[in-house]
Amino acid sequence: MSSVPPRLPAAPDPAVRAGFPRSVEGVALLVAFGVEEGIGLGDLLDGTGLLETWTSPDLRPGEVTAAQELRVIRNLHARRPHAGAAVGARYRAATFGAFGYALATSRTLFDLADLTLRYLDLSHVFTLPRTTARDDAVEVVVDGAHVPADVRTFVVARDATAIACVLRELVPDVRARLTVGPGEALLRFPAADLALPLRDAGALDRDTAESLCRDLASRRRRAGDAEREVRVVLAQLLPDGAPAAAVAAALGWSERTLRRRLAAEGVAYQALLDDVRADLAGALLAPPLALPVQEVARRLGYADATTFIRAHRRWTGRTPTGR
Repeated sequence: MSSVPPRLPAAPDPAVRAGFPRSVEGVALLVAFGVEEGIGLGDLLDGTGLLETWTSPDLRPGEVTAAQELRVIRNLHARRPHAGAAVGARYRAATFGAFGYALATSRTLFDLADLTLRYLDLSHVFTLPRTTARDDAVEVVVDGAHVPADVRTFVVARDATAIACVLRELVPDVRARLTVGPGEALLRFPAADLALPLRDAGALDRDTAESLCRDLASRRRRAGDAEREVRVVLAQLLPDGAPAAAVAAALGWSERTLRRRLAAEGVAYQALLDDVRADLAGALLAPPLALPVQEVARRLGYADATTFIRAHRRWTGRTPTGR
């Protein structure tokens, strides 16, 4: 009798995932690897628009676009074309932020796989993992068909190795075997291992972790493709005021195209700019950062604190100091 539990959910459609924003930690790991390999920071970040803020960690953006991460991958691949697996070996659950924390709260390997497939768009992978059961074994095919051909081999090796490393980190007793090919990889382990418990899962709050993932994924999935990308670039360019022309140029669009694409999704540029500023203001003013009002105003691209205070009152009905 097969020991395979109920069918795992399908991963999000790759065409839908393509425009999702991504945590900057994935780019940070790629850059750190490249620098250790002797590649200049400028070469690694060339064409991303991230170089100016990269050397100031407090100004580094929290998210990047998929296109920006792919550009870093291309820059690294051009100089170290066979480094995909070596990069992937550096990934740990903590690399994925809230998503990684949620993975670590899983009770069993089956729970971990279930959570991974439901919130795959919160990870750094560009490939599409497909999970099937064959002859009492589980096979995870890491499919690179939707990855650009010029970096497909690199990305498949990176993603598959990262998945295997995180799996072994969280479930040390799993009997997994990884085979990596140019266009796809195969991770295989006995179906009985799906019942294996995770290391230290009992000390973590599953409900809180999954709630964080659900809220983040919901916000991303509700937004249209253009809004998702514009939000990320807006946050990156806020210190300079994020003028529409600069945001459009960073995305490779004209300003007219930017406004047309947002309008097609029922979004006005200024309203989106205010929304991004309001979200970031809340994070910068609250603990643990609790930055001075003047500094928050500067990071949000306002000419002075007074202008920011007026905007904050318009968003929330009160000043940044709570009055």
